Amino acid sequence: MSGFVGVLVSDPWLQSQFTQVELRGLKSNFLSTKGETGHVMVADLPPLMGKLKGLNQVVTEQEIADILAESYPDTNHELDFETFLRVYLDLQAKAATKLGGAKNSSSFLKATTTTLLHTINESEKESYVVHINNYLGEDPFLKKYLPLDPTTNELFNLITDGVLLCKLINVAVAGTIDERAINTKRVLNPWERNENHTLCLNSAKAIGCTVVNIGTQDLVEARPHLVLGLISQIIKIQLLADLNLKKTPQLMELVDDSKDVEELLSLAPEKMLLKWMNFHLKKAGYKKPITNFSSDLKDGEAYAYLLNALAPEHSSSATLEIKDPGERAKRVIEQAEKLDCKRFLNPKDIVEGSPNLNLAFVAQIFQHRNGLSADNENLTLSQMMPDDIQDSREERAFRLWINSLGIVRYVNNLFEDVRNGWVLLEVLDKVSPGSVNWKQATKPPIKMPFRKVENCNQVIEVGKQLNFSLVNVAGNDIVQGNKKLILAYLWQLMRFNILQLLKNLRFHSQGKEISDSDILNWANNKVKDSGRTSQIESFKDKNLSSGLFFLQLLSAVQPRVVSWKLVTKGETDEEKKMNATYIISVARKLGCSVFLLPEDIMEVNQKMILTLTASIMYWSLQQPAGSSEQAESTAEASEVSADDATSQNGEDRSSVAESMSNLAVDDAASDITVGE
Repeated sequence: MSGFVGVLVSDPWLQSQFTQVELRGLKSNFLSTKGETGHVMVADLPPLMGKLKGLNQVVTEQEIADILAESYPDTNHELDFETFLRVYLDLQAKAATKLGGAKNSSSFLKATTTTLLHTINESEKESYVVHINNYLGEDPFLKKYLPLDPTTNELFNLITDGVLLCKLINVAVAGTIDERAINTKRVLNPWERNENHTLCLNSAKAIGCTVVNIGTQDLVEARPHLVLGLISQIIKIQLLADLNLKKTPQLMELVDDSKDVEELLSLAPEKMLLKWMNFHLKKAGYKKPITNFSSDLKDGEAYAYLLNALAPEHSSSATLEIKDPGERAKRVIEQAEKLDCKRFLNPKDIVEGSPNLNLAFVAQIFQHRNGLSADNENLTLSQMMPDDIQDSREERAFRLWINSLGIVRYVNNLFEDVRNGWVLLEVLDKVSPGSVNWKQATKPPIKMPFRKVENCNQVIEVGKQLNFSLVNVAGNDIVQGNKKLILAYLWQLMRFNILQLLKNLRFHSQGKEISDSDILNWANNKVKDSGRTSQIESFKDKNLSSGLFFLQLLSAVQPRVVSWKLVTKGETDEEKKMNATYIISVARKLGCSVFLLPEDIMEVNQKMILTLTASIMYWSLQQPAGSSEQAESTAEASEVSADDATSQNGEDRSSVAESMSNLAVDDAASDITVGE
């Protein structure tokens, strides 16, 4: 690893329009084009710009050329990088206009970042701070910093060392991060802060957050709009964790027949929450259906009806007689607090229709009083669960991997969401650009069944072109939701992606095809060269269950990343689980994006073991020669001056190391792999 300064732009305003991740991706595209001829001309821009985020599938190359001609009639005019950035911003603005203007919908799920304008909602920030105070106030490390004052920017100051976000992820999904892997000294050197942020981002992806536009440097700088966007996603995942049939089978009460069950399985958590709310409102006599968490809730009436139905002992019909929306909202919040719902919003947020805070508020009501029958015989638990535990883990891994790619559609239920073929076509286009014929594809919502079959037939056809094993497999198998075949296809797709990324590191592979045995041999040689004796015969080797080989491999690629005093002998199940949990967090801390669970290592799941090994290999091969030694010496030097670092926190930020395998914009390879 080497010191990371970032892509610098002389104009501060221009620099502020992009995250470091975006700048690195754009710089890479610019240099690739320049590398062919030694310069970038106006004539080079249409095909290049046509592939970039915000322009792809929005404007054609000819439209880009026509727009450029207005400012640059000479197509041989040479452009520098800053002019390239300005042109990109201008084209984005025109593309947004073409679409009818940028929509200001605030999404808790995908918290998308625009490069044109960054704003933060103070009310949301205050609510998130209160949430953090409530859930992390007693944390052994953080309690000396909490509670934070919601009305100040203390949150952003505390974010910079990466500890708080890692802890918040564990609040959302317990056990995601092995907290032994978090650097929690009083003063962290730049390497340690960077490791925490890298661990945070890779772990956030592993619980379902969309982080394609956030890099570690953005967290070190505590960019408010990016920090709040990430926090909102983490909190949402926590609050909506029970909005599915596995966790709350009583949700079956919301449907009447088996056809509706199919629809229920595919609902996103927030859609499920709306369905639950409307179910109770209809029973309570409320006539208007609620379709969103904003305008439909502004007058507070729906809340009053909902609480009267769920908690009549704490509610009163008098709430509905209040004419002033602000007063009614105040009464609603008071009633919800009697159910022990933590205050996530104030009356003003209801009246103004804050979608994120209203969603959080309704989710809290659901958690404390869902009003569903404790007994439901419509569907047994076994019918709702996947065929077996391993299938369930693989479904989770593939779903999270797909969502990490930054495709438009977010996958909530893998087996349901891929059945129309569109999601799989999007993934194919990400991992093998240009492989999909979009003119022959039908975009959802798809009413005609044969259109779904056409999409899935193309999925199979592209898979065959990529040499997938698809004997006797047809598009209709995907449409019918054949779980085994869907998992088999996605495994081949993920594996193809991994091997392509390794192949693209031509300075190591010379452009040759990479095989599973190449990965295995690399891992064995890496461990052997580090002076250790462990070797494995295959990715099914039962000795892998102890975790010791992977810890030796991680230590071989970066000696300082493994703390051996935390490693067990890996003999008992408990010791194996401790090692496996530590391995996953150390790999993510290093810069690998992996989606396996500790059980996959303990049980030696061949597929997941391969992805983990390839991920470590991919990260290692990108590091400059001698980088491990440099990292160690830099870290040691930082230790000596740790006390001085306290007063130089701002200066330290510029020297934070950023792993090359971090997330990147659009078509950058580092964000389209399970094994970064």
